[in-house]
Amino acid sequence: MSNRIYNVLFLCTHNSARSILAEAILNQHGADRFRAFSAGSHPAGQVNPHALDLLKRNRFPTAGLRSKNWDEFAAPGAPIMDYVLTVCDKAAGEVCPVWPGQPVSAHWGVEDPAAVEGDEEAVNKAFKDAFIVMSRRIALFLSLPIDKLDKMSLQKELAQIGQTRG
Repeated sequence: MSNRIYNVLFLCTHNSARSILAEAILNQHGADRFRAFSAGSHPAGQVNPHALDLLKRNRFPTAGLRSKNWDEFAAPGAPIMDYVLTVCDKAAGEVCPVWPGQPVSAHWGVEDPAAVEGDEEAVNKAFKDAFIVMSRRIALFLSLPIDKLDKMSLQKELAQIGQTRG
């Protein structure tokens, strides 16, 4: 097994909920092998309070989580990404910046919990469901023998993970 730390960028349009959840989950569970980031094409400017509350309730660190533009990661001096994963359908269809290093990319679409309307219980359930789906996908990602797979195989595996529900 390699001692290399792989950089992963989770993208979503507003970078306020799903991509933030994914960043926190991967940084918590994969800290020995991965460093996760998140960004959006049109960032909301703040992390959704329901996402922060959910992470805190599940004992995930939230310090440093912020809504940011994906241009930050395409700029000179930005970390080189090994993986770029879109977690919303809008970001998957947008023209992304050119990422240095030709990272492996895949779409892991998750319904937007921030778009759920209704009472507090319905909103909390939507965030919990998104958290469960993302946790499951990240667990599958962490189980991959990354050092033993070629780029095409990794691409296929990541695409399959994106089809996994909670």
